[in-house]
Amino acid sequence: MDINVSSEIGHLQGVIVHTPGHEVSLVNPELKDELLFDDIIFEDDARGEHLDMLDVFKAAMPAGGQVIEIVDLFREVFQQEDARAYFIEQLVREFPEENLHVIEGELLKLDVQDLLDFVTQGHLKNSKGFTLHPSPNLLFTRDLAAVVGNSILVSRAAKKARLRESLMMETLVQYHSMFESVRENAIRITGQQSIEGGDVLVVSEKLVLIGMSERTSFSGLIKATEGLLSSGVETVLAVDIPKQRSSMHLDTIFTFASRNECIAFPPAIMEQQDNVVALFKDGDTIKTETRSSLHHALQETTGQDFTFLKCGGEDRTNQFREQWTDGANVFALAPGIIVGYERNTNTFNTLVEHGYNLMTQFEFVEEFGNKEFIANPDQKIAISFQGHELCRGRGGARCMTMPISRKTI
Repeated sequence: MDINVSSEIGHLQGVIVHTPGHEVSLVNPELKDELLFDDIIFEDDARGEHLDMLDVFKAAMPAGGQVIEIVDLFREVFQQEDARAYFIEQLVREFPEENLHVIEGELLKLDVQDLLDFVTQGHLKNSKGFTLHPSPNLLFTRDLAAVVGNSILVSRAAKKARLRESLMMETLVQYHSMFESVRENAIRITGQQSIEGGDVLVVSEKLVLIGMSERTSFSGLIKATEGLLSSGVETVLAVDIPKQRSSMHLDTIFTFASRNECIAFPPAIMEQQDNVVALFKDGDTIKTETRSSLHHALQETTGQDFTFLKCGGEDRTNQFREQWTDGANVFALAPGIIVGYERNTNTFNTLVEHGYNLMTQFEFVEEFGNKEFIANPDQKIAISFQGHELCRGRGGARCMTMPISRKTI
């Protein structure tokens, strides 16, 4: 597979996901806040909802498209002794409070599945008292990395609860054959810097948005920008967003639906002024210029008109309610073909008002599951899928996907 993503909306060809496993059932209500969850999830229903979502992806993807489970990649890479040793060394170093150096030798000898269970669920056979918290946020593969053009930006989590996932992703990029073509172009964030994939939106091969959120530090943003501007990107738009749980990443309040349409949470995007900074190279120097708004910055940088559709519609209460349930966090399968939680009815009504055909997940799979889906430039479809358990984790369709290959538009 050609790893390349040059837009948010190109026809999806390859995506990495994680269908919820037993780790979500290990979230104790007393630990949920520490593990970055607002509620506990019922594993069986969450798995069913997630697998149904993947059926939509498969129906929309071209022949040869791949939906890849990230744990399968971990299982493959952990079969390499050097990859296992690298990961365990990083784990011991990054979590000194866990005293894992005492069992480092034991970890190196674990079989692949036992090691995978340890890093995802926290349990170690014959542990002698050594356990870790589970990794329920692995569900949100988006945050682990972002493919930008033929480069990959490897995230570094801001919260300790997700740092283990960052180490796992770094090991994949470093050692798994799937990432061989982008390994030399990898952009890495180190030390106390942080950036997460939910804050990175690829507008085109020349333009990238990065949210300055509670999860992406200023130094992480600058480090990522330096790498991107050295890899063919011409402009990075840094978007300052509220530093709060409800808008933890840029994609929780803003996503792309078609070539010139975006879904935006009005209070945090459409009603903000002077919250965008353009970063670009002038010789060997990175220069900055303030932009009056994200809408203005996008139109000025691309030379195209954009329409921002309101998450939740016109009613203020509905805007806040549906942003909370990821109404702005849609995932594009192709230009104008998007997926989102069915519960965000006012957002879907707004899409219908702007020419989208509303289909349920089951209608879409029934129509396109047994024939090739041809992305029509004049066709716009908003696909609703059930996610009542998944939604408890505070992440929508975009959060649960890491695209690694899209057709160039």
